[in-house]
Amino acid sequence: MTNSATIRSFPQHRPVTLARRGVVAAPHYLAAEAGLDMLKSGGNAIDAAIAANAMLQVVYPFVCGLGGDTFMMIYEAASGNVYGLNGSGRSAKAASIERYQELGYQTMPTFGVHTITVPGCVSGWDAASQRFGRLGLAASLQPAIAYAEEGFAIGPGLHNALTTMSTRAEVHASWHRHFLPDGNVPPIGSIIRFPTLAQTLKTIAQEGPASFYNGAIAAEIADFFAREGGLITREDLAAHQAEWVTPLSVPFAGLHIYEMPPNTQGVTALQMLGMLDQLPLGSDPLAPQTVHPAVEAKKIAFTDRAAYLTDPTHMRVDPAQLVSPAYLDQRRSLIDLQHAQNFASPGSFTGDTIYLCAADRDGNIVSLIQSNYMGFGSSLVVDGLGIVLQNRGAYFSLDPQAANALAPHKRTLHTLIPSLALKDGKPAMVFGTMGGDGQAQTHLQVYTASARFGLNIQQAIEMPRWIHGAQYGGIEETLLVENRFPTTTLEILRQMGHTIQVGDAWLPTMGYAQGIVFDPETGVMQGGSDPRAEGIAAGW
Repeated sequence: MTNSATIRSFPQHRPVTLARRGVVAAPHYLAAEAGLDMLKSGGNAIDAAIAANAMLQVVYPFVCGLGGDTFMMIYEAASGNVYGLNGSGRSAKAASIERYQELGYQTMPTFGVHTITVPGCVSGWDAASQRFGRLGLAASLQPAIAYAEEGFAIGPGLHNALTTMSTRAEVHASWHRHFLPDGNVPPIGSIIRFPTLAQTLKTIAQEGPASFYNGAIAAEIADFFAREGGLITREDLAAHQAEWVTPLSVPFAGLHIYEMPPNTQGVTALQMLGMLDQLPLGSDPLAPQTVHPAVEAKKIAFTDRAAYLTDPTHMRVDPAQLVSPAYLDQRRSLIDLQHAQNFASPGSFTGDTIYLCAADRDGNIVSLIQSNYMGFGSSLVVDGLGIVLQNRGAYFSLDPQAANALAPHKRTLHTLIPSLALKDGKPAMVFGTMGGDGQAQTHLQVYTASARFGLNIQQAIEMPRWIHGAQYGGIEETLLVENRFPTTTLEILRQMGHTIQVGDAWLPTMGYAQGIVFDPETGVMQGGSDPRAEGIAAGW
């Protein structure tokens, strides 16, 4: 921990949220408030998280939707256990490298019907609600239904996303029919409604999630795929089921940090944290002696990610081996504390996602992440249902030797990683962010700022951030930093051999992070929300 003088050197644009009965932190204020309403109505953190996520389907549809996937990490206070929920879908059973080559593809398409995998979000909600919820899924969906039906004031995030999307040639006609029925982008502050999405959510609430995979909704989705020439069928939808998994963890700065196992990049975040844990750092989070070893740990972890991570049933190694103490010692020894090194660690930062977290008065906490992948996903919306379909399949490779090679009924590697941390077996912190390949890098920076340097959660989230990789479709890997970084830090990093790219003060590329820190002595929850988005940490 640093002293108070160092902590005060990091100003806050927003106050930290302090509460005792519950906190919901989300990237849109209406979502956080929907979750908080669940807590005030007698629900728990699981009910609140699902309500907030459902609301984001309505007010932030350019980053998440019913046609996407979800992952959750849940701490159950009664048992003291941490549970992982994998709500990601698989490729069609007809999807193979040979089939895609017959369709004319030499590499995976970025958009369109052949980038869509089975949507896993609804099954994830159902599994979490049934096992740990208190009010039931239908109750958690009611706020989202009301706003989709009655309308809400369009904010700058959605307005900008609609404006950008409306000009792209690859955008499917179904997207225009759903979002811009009169051909015009609504101005900021105007009322926008999504009646077909409202009806779909009502059907799920009334008939249960089975309707999405086996009932009337499934039939309409399958018919849509058939009309558009897609490979996903009724059988693919019916075969989907969310899966409970065991999180992986490493020690870091007195905490035990938990991340999801593959098919997520949670292993990557844990490797970075595990390597950095026993290294000397600088005097504060933005010192070059702190940033440099973190960037070098990132490079090494991303080489392992590219080599090994995918659907665990297709992996060549046991994921737990990649975060074992012996292996982390071996990988840590490759870090040169004085010079930047070259490792093959390509990255992409175009993914669009939502992350939110919730905690209740009983001590239950939820870390939830959900995504369409790239913005509005595939750019297809199921007519009559308002379901924005993800393009998560674009992350597959058509190289049969690649770890994440396309195969029938396979889960692709996901960048989505919810996390949480315990100290002495009790909740210490719950945290996550959107940001594609930048997610694991932000986990490293925020956990370091909070656990090793003592910043409060709002300070840690607002701190200037960096991401390393090939930026904006380029080939050369650079270290992209927000221009709020100290100039002396950047000068020293350049001397160490880093190629620096300086961006704006608050880059959306750095992700929208949310977090809650817990004080075991007072029971006070400390919530933080990212000013790079339109969210809040709502407390009670």
